Amino acid sequence: MNKLLFKNIDGVALIIFRILLGFLITCESLMAIFHGWIEAILIQPKFTFNFIGFDWLQPLPGNGMYFYFGLIGLTGIGIMLGFRYRFNIILFTILLSGVYFMQKDVYYNHYYLLLVISSIMIFLPANQEKSLDVKLGYVKKATTIPQWIIFFFISLIGIVYTYAAFAKFYPDWLDGAFAKILLQRITSRPNFLELFSQKWFYLSFAYAGILFDSYTLRIGIFPYIALSFSVFFFEPKKIRKLFFKEENEIVNTTNDSSKKLVYYFALPFLILQLLLPLRHYLIKGDVLWSEEGHRLSWRVMLRERTGDIKIKIVDNETQKEFQYDYLKNLTYIQAKQLAVKPDFIWQYCQRIKKEYEGKNISIYIDCKNSINDKPKQVLIDPNYDMAKAEWNYFAHNEWILLY
Repeated sequence: MNKLLFKNIDGVALIIFRILLGFLITCESLMAIFHGWIEAILIQPKFTFNFIGFDWLQPLPGNGMYFYFGLIGLTGIGIMLGFRYRFNIILFTILLSGVYFMQKDVYYNHYYLLLVISSIMIFLPANQEKSLDVKLGYVKKATTIPQWIIFFFISLIGIVYTYAAFAKFYPDWLDGAFAKILLQRITSRPNFLELFSQKWFYLSFAYAGILFDSYTLRIGIFPYIALSFSVFFFEPKKIRKLFFKEENEIVNTTNDSSKKLVYYFALPFLILQLLLPLRHYLIKGDVLWSEEGHRLSWRVMLRERTGDIKIKIVDNETQKEFQYDYLKNLTYIQAKQLAVKPDFIWQYCQRIKKEYEGKNISIYIDCKNSINDKPKQVLIDPNYDMAKAEWNYFAHNEWILLY
C-alpha cells in the first residue's frame, strides 16, 4: 500500500489541473456577472430559498453580490497563477459555500462539484511548480507528488459519473421520454420539432446525449470541469511535454504528513461521496417523485417536472378561509420551483407563519405535479396542516404523498 499510494511521481497533472480550475472559476464568475444570473437569482428576489438550516444566509444588499462574485473571480485568477494559492483556494471555498447554501432556486451540480474539489485542493501542493508562489519565494519548488493524489481524483470523477449514469437507468430516460422533452425545449422551428419528435432521433439523443450536454442542458462549466480531470488519466511525461514542452527535472518532496491526510481526510471524504448518493434508498418512496435525497447525489437532469399550487389559510378563531397570494413576493423562477419542490413548500409555509405571527392559523396546500408530461398527481396531503409540519432530514416527511 505504501508503494502504491505514497510513491513519488511527476506532479504535472495537479499543476495543470490547478491552472484549468482557476481559469474556469474566473469564467464562471464573469458569466454570473454579465449574463444576468446575479440579477435574476440573487438581487431581484425579496429572499432566497436557502438550504434548510441556513435561513440567516441571504444575498448581500444592493450591488453587494456583484462585488462578491468579482472577488470569486479574483480568487480564480490567484489560483490559476499560483499566487498566494493557499489563501485564494481557502477564500474561494468559503465564498462558494456561501453562494451554494444561500440559494437553491436554481440548483447547479457543478457548484457542488467545485465545492468538493476546492475542499480537497486546500490541502494539496498545487502551487509547488509553475506558480508565482515559487517565483516569489513563498514556497519551495518541487515537481513530485504522492501517487494517491492521482488515484483520488480518478476515484472522485468515477463516483460522479457512475452515480450520474445509474440515475438515468429508469424508464423515462431509457425509452427517450425525457430526451424528447429536452429536445423540444431548444427550438420552436417546425422542421426541427418534427425531427426531434421522431423516435429514432430522440432515442439516439438519449443514448449519446453526452455530445449535446453543454448546449442543451445548460449546465455551465460542468463539462469543462469534467474534461479537465482527463489530465489525471495520462502519463505525466506526456502531459508535461504537451503543456510545457519540457522534460521533468525531479525535485522530490517529503511525504511525512501525506499518510495522515489520506487516512483522516481523503479516504473518509471519498467514502462520504460514495454514501451520500445512496441515502435516498433509506428514505421511503421514490426520490424522483418525493425529491427526498435528490441533492448532493449527482442526479443530473433526469426529468421534467411541472406543477400547480394553491395555498389556503384558515383562521382557526373565526373559521374564515382564503387563498394566499404566494406570487406577491416570489419571482417567476421561485414560483415555478415552489410548485414542484416539497422543501420549498415547507420553507414557504414557515414564512407564512411568521407573517401571521400571533394568530392561530392553519395552512393547507393544494399541489399537483407531473413528471415527464405524465398525468398530474397530488404531491402534498391537502388535509395536512402545514403550519404544524416539521422537516425531517433523514426520513420521509409524512405530508408528502407517495404512489
